[in-house]
Amino acid sequence: MTEITPEIVAEHGLSPEEYERVLHALGREPNLTELGIFSVMWSEHCSYKSSRIHLKKLPTTAPWVICGPGENAGVIDIGDGQAAIFKMESHNHPSYIEPYQGAATGVGGILRDVFTMGARPIANMNALRFGRPDHPKMRHLIAGVVHGIGGYGNCVGVPTVGGEVNFHPAYDGNILVNAMTVGIADTDKIFYSAAAGIGNPVVYVGSKTGRDGIHGATMASADFTEDSEEKRPTVQVGDPFTEKLLIEACLELMASDAIVAIQDMGAAGLTSSSVEMASKGGVGIELVMDNVPQRETGMTPYEMMLSESQERMLMVLKPGREAFAEAIFRKWELDFAVIGTVTEPGPDGGRMVLKWRGETVADIPLGPLADEAPLYDRPHVPTPRPAPLADAPESADPAADLLKLMGSPDLASRRWIWEQYDHMVGADTVQRPGGDAAVVRVHGTGKALAITTDCTPRYCFADPVEGGRQAIAEAWRNLTSVGATPLAVTNCLNFANPQRPEIMGQIVGCLEGMGEACRALDFPIVSGNVSLYNESKATGGGSAILPTPAIGGVGLMADWRKSCTIAFKGTGDTVIAVGERGGDLGQSLWLREIHGREEGAPPPVDLAAEKRTGDFVRAMIQNGSITACHDVSDGGMAVALTEMALASGIGVLVNEPQPFGIAGSLFGEDQGLYIVTVCDTCLADFMAAAHRADVPADPIGRTIRDRIIFELDEGDWTVSLADLRAAHEGFFPALMRGEVVA
Repeated sequence: MTEITPEIVAEHGLSPEEYERVLHALGREPNLTELGIFSVMWSEHCSYKSSRIHLKKLPTTAPWVICGPGENAGVIDIGDGQAAIFKMESHNHPSYIEPYQGAATGVGGILRDVFTMGARPIANMNALRFGRPDHPKMRHLIAGVVHGIGGYGNCVGVPTVGGEVNFHPAYDGNILVNAMTVGIADTDKIFYSAAAGIGNPVVYVGSKTGRDGIHGATMASADFTEDSEEKRPTVQVGDPFTEKLLIEACLELMASDAIVAIQDMGAAGLTSSSVEMASKGGVGIELVMDNVPQRETGMTPYEMMLSESQERMLMVLKPGREAFAEAIFRKWELDFAVIGTVTEPGPDGGRMVLKWRGETVADIPLGPLADEAPLYDRPHVPTPRPAPLADAPESADPAADLLKLMGSPDLASRRWIWEQYDHMVGADTVQRPGGDAAVVRVHGTGKALAITTDCTPRYCFADPVEGGRQAIAEAWRNLTSVGATPLAVTNCLNFANPQRPEIMGQIVGCLEGMGEACRALDFPIVSGNVSLYNESKATGGGSAILPTPAIGGVGLMADWRKSCTIAFKGTGDTVIAVGERGGDLGQSLWLREIHGREEGAPPPVDLAAEKRTGDFVRAMIQNGSITACHDVSDGGMAVALTEMALASGIGVLVNEPQPFGIAGSLFGEDQGLYIVTVCDTCLADFMAAAHRADVPADPIGRTIRDRIIFELDEGDWTVSLADLRAAHEGFFPALMRGEVVA
């Protein structure tokens, strides 16, 4: 038997104080298997021990919310007896160590979170953050991550319909790969994870267990160091073809009455799935490790319990339904094994008991593993509110500035990425990547779901509270821009080391801002994931990442045919800026890319004005007044206009007097602002409706042929769409050919 030394305890990521809690919980010293189980269940990745106290402050309910945080994914009612089920998760550390498999298994894991609740996945999204484009490792990481996402999603047959990509030196040593999946289920066929029924069989289905991914959850809960490359064996290996079989087999069994509870084996594998099912059901669980399907010889209970091998599920079945279920999984050429039973809890609650070769190799009370896991209110220092930008520069040549911005890493076309994804499989994708939000039809109906992922990390770094508000508001705005009613949020909260008070301050601040925006916009958070310790001590690393609370938003359209796109629809249409304007240049991309300055306060988010303006825009889209719509975000109004022009091949003449100077008016990243086109016959009614709704609506120009013209008091500046397109489309192909130099 392995002696449990302080060194072994430390290797398992437990502090001396946490190990004392283990000793108290057991009333004795743990064996190695028990220590491993405690280590993964108490990791940040599984226990959220540094964030749970603050997550409880977020709004999670609404009349349309069927299931909020706490299950595998969030569930909302979309009418007609149907529900949308969705979640976003991180696979950051694995993707830095082994980008293809890290990203691929991130997609596989989030798919399982959704279909384990009875939903057929209909769409994938992602949110990616990379370091400097000219960093020696970055091209390898980008290629691996993109190929991993495409390789898994394309093979499993779920369309990848959009996402976002940012670059910043803070991600040099720790990239972020966040994956989101949305599925559809009948509201009377939603499955949960709480085990029930004393004596009911516990069943393992899917792929066999191997040694890949052992300590994956612990690895994901620690900083990167010089030896991070040696952690490659902790990265799981995915098989999308097996995942496709598993989806079909699970959905076929779900059509029967055989399943009592079901849970995917994600982080911490068999450990977390069995602990979570038993603890949620208030029962115990006994597993016979000899019965676990294994693909490698000589595996120990420690390895079987901590393996994160992919494409596996755990179920509790009704008694007598084993043969029926087994026939389904054998038909789909998947493993099926009865590996345990649900046991009766004692006076102190349920226990996890593991048997192997006729002996008990683990006997642990479930309470300390789950509900009674460590919970920390870590010291935090609020980020000082930045002063507004002083001595803001002016634009000497807005056309030249625009050309440079459109070819910059954060604004360049992502076509190179999304063309590697099958975004049309299933034939229900209404709006493809490249717009404000993807739109996917609910198969067989006139309804559609709008889906987006959003966050502006530089805002969150400068002012976490304002950045948290903006992340939620931008997701709400992007759903509104396509004509959808925003319903709910999932999130992936990516931060650095929470034991540093300034980082914990970022976490608390972002959550405060997110909560404020969710309440003001009636946009509850129904699921999510926390990824901490995203920083690197390795050579060339950029230490802590920017605070990155990635937001996944889902909205509903009653009629997908009324969805609006960003593309101009014809020449001669009036172009209108709808919403409050302030010309804020603090933390703008224009300031960073043109002048090399990352300074000032981010633009403020007026949540009352945000809701008033968004509700008006959505109503005007639904009644047909608006022919094209795009929200203003990175790069300001000039970039929004250019993206609309490039999407259509139709140009725009801007001839409005610039109320905040050329730079502020054209490149200020005003929040709650939309650019819309309105046909001449609708213009008078549109302006009258805006006045009644107390929403500013300023005509700023009209659509023209094939160029962008700024016709201003200081002079005229012109840039052709051909030149803009070349700059916009050229960045990624050049980068991946090795031609990009910062």
